[in-house]
Amino acid sequence: MKKTGKSLAAACLAAVLAVSALTACGSKSPAGDTAATGTETTAAGAENAAAGNEGEKKVLKVAMECSYAPYNWTQPTDGNGAVPISGSSDFAYGYDVMMAKKIADTLGYELEIVKLDWDSLVPAVQSGKVDCVIAGQSITSERLQSVDFTEPYYYATIVTLVKSGSKYENAASVADLAGATATSQMNTIWYDNCLPQIQDATIQPAQESAPAMLVALSSGRCDLVVTDKPTGQAALIAYPDFKLLDFTGTEGEFKVSDEDINIGISLKKGNTELKEAIDGVLAAMTEDDFNRMMEEAISVQPLSE
Repeated sequence: MKKTGKSLAAACLAAVLAVSALTACGSKSPAGDTAATGTETTAAGAENAAAGNEGEKKVLKVAMECSYAPYNWTQPTDGNGAVPISGSSDFAYGYDVMMAKKIADTLGYELEIVKLDWDSLVPAVQSGKVDCVIAGQSITSERLQSVDFTEPYYYATIVTLVKSGSKYENAASVADLAGATATSQMNTIWYDNCLPQIQDATIQPAQESAPAMLVALSSGRCDLVVTDKPTGQAALIAYPDFKLLDFTGTEGEFKVSDEDINIGISLKKGNTELKEAIDGVLAAMTEDDFNRMMEEAISVQPLSE
């Protein structure tokens, strides 16, 4: 998740990416799932029912923050193949949009991107407002109580961001971060699982978004933030005074489980037909494919040009 700051580049990023602050009701949605709240019918259900009658493509409604580069971001044009954001004159792009386009194209759906804040993503897919969430969500046991997940579509690595010149810039392990003031984004494994591993850390309140998390570090309100590698790599472009620390593969790494670093696509519980269809698309891809797509997303993010 990469975003805003004090410098001109950071301010530009805030304007482009932090426009929207780690997803109602329904009839028939893609792959035959049904959902209802009261007596209303979701836009997805109505569109797909109409499409079925007219022989047109069904619509796959995908939710994301559109402010979490390089996974997803907002931009003013359709450059690089960006997709219109529903109900907006802006467009969405990034790794998640690239993946959503591939899934929709392979399965024969029209793609609709729905922009929501982080805490609204799971409720949106639960209620049937959207068909799935592609937004850099870790496949945690807690989330699995609320939604189903596909197989991973990315494998994250946990990293730490500090400012160059700080007392922690040469840290080689989590132990070397002892005593730091730290924060991260709310409702992420970075905040809930990783920060408590730093001995004697002063853990500040969680930030509501990745941009807010990075501003906290840039402004000096904390010594470090913990995030994943793509988010960290993207942040270095907006904040050239940041330094990325990666302890992965060493004895001093953050202790995380597969569920912490495996990133999946969430769907409403019981929507097995769509889950299996998406899993089929992902099964034809390799981890190298995922990494190449992520590298492309990082290269074209708004502040990389």
